[in-house]
Amino acid sequence: MNSREDQLKAFDRLLTIMDELREQCPWDRKQTMESLRHLTIEETYELGDAILDRDMEEIKKELGDVLLHLVFYAKIGSETRDFDIADVANTICDKLIDRHPHIYGDVEVADEEEVKKNWENLKLKEGKKSVLEGVPRSLPAMVKANRIQDKVAGVGFDWEEPQQVFEKLKEELEELQHEVESDNRNEIEAEFGDVLFSMINYARFLKVNPENALERTNKKFIHRFQYLEKKAREKNKELKDMTLAEMDIFWNEAKKM
Repeated sequence: MNSREDQLKAFDRLLTIMDELREQCPWDRKQTMESLRHLTIEETYELGDAILDRDMEEIKKELGDVLLHLVFYAKIGSETRDFDIADVANTICDKLIDRHPHIYGDVEVADEEEVKKNWENLKLKEGKKSVLEGVPRSLPAMVKANRIQDKVAGVGFDWEEPQQVFEKLKEELEELQHEVESDNRNEIEAEFGDVLFSMINYARFLKVNPENALERTNKKFIHRFQYLEKKAREKNKELKDMTLAEMDIFWNEAKKM
């Protein structure tokens, strides 16, 4: 691994290249924070894919792309004299020190849960009116639900046992089924949302990240379905012309692989 000196040299090299690109490259010179935003989101998702695939080489590359974007925003901030990369780094350093009084102060904690509770309480002392202020509005609904539940649990608003959450989930499923039988379209959607919210809450108690779990299932389904398509082509058949029984044969083969 690289020494701290080599790591600092590499970061300085990136800052120098960013300065050069911003000055000399027509595309880089044209970019704004707004134009970079959707690209940053895309890069973040690509990093997430690499992490789920446990592809360390790809993670390294995607981290580089994300790091470039962070440096890019800081460069633009320095041009408007609002902030630079040192301000960005010092701001997060100060926050980390303030939020970890059990490391940099005299506060004692017993475990990870106490750390999380202290974290949310400290944010309220910083002037936030709600623990939910830190949940981005544009987060995907599943990720947002997970963050909402995590944050309110940090201030004690939570179930005590996983079984309680499971019972709540069963209750929500029964309410959904009742609305399905009543064919009330508006209430079906509302109850379906409650079921999903309860499922995500239950996942939290099981120490399962629901987003990661669903994405693993997505990837598994894609792999199996593409195997089915491949086998159909080998038999010169179209999927629409195959029976479900024929498809099941190849589907079960894919499951065994």
